[in-house]
Amino acid sequence: MYSTDYTNTFIEVAEDCKAECGKIPPEKKDRTIARMQYDMLKNNPYKFTSDEVIFSVYAEKNDIEKTELEKIEFFSKGQACLRSSPLGKTYGWGIHYNDKSKIAIYAMESGEYRRFKNDTSLKHIKAMKSSR
Repeated sequence: MYSTDYTNTFIEVAEDCKAECGKIPPEKKDRTIARMQYDMLKNNPYKFTSDEVIFSVYAEKNDIEKTELEKIEFFSKGQACLRSSPLGKTYGWGIHYNDKSKIAIYAMESGEYRRFKNDTSLKHIKAMKSSR
């Protein structure tokens, strides 16, 4: 089974992110992946792992039950990690993974974002660029 979880890692905003600050993804009739991830993480810091967020959003978007069997089947193939999330690519949010792989998001203009960005004890990776 594959995993998208990291530990003690900070995903910084993508180099080509156009946001100048952390923006809340807009509400739309059909909830977007960005908005679903934002709502889960902003309202529940350090409650979920990346795997839990990615699978929950997938299950909700595809109207499937969140069973352990469905989760095992989903992660039996490699899945994109949160480096590909629109939160870091488009909306200006960094993602911090703690020592238990639980995650929280931080707006790029915040003091917490700067603190994590300068923390040499963390592994640092950038969100994926939108352009190639």
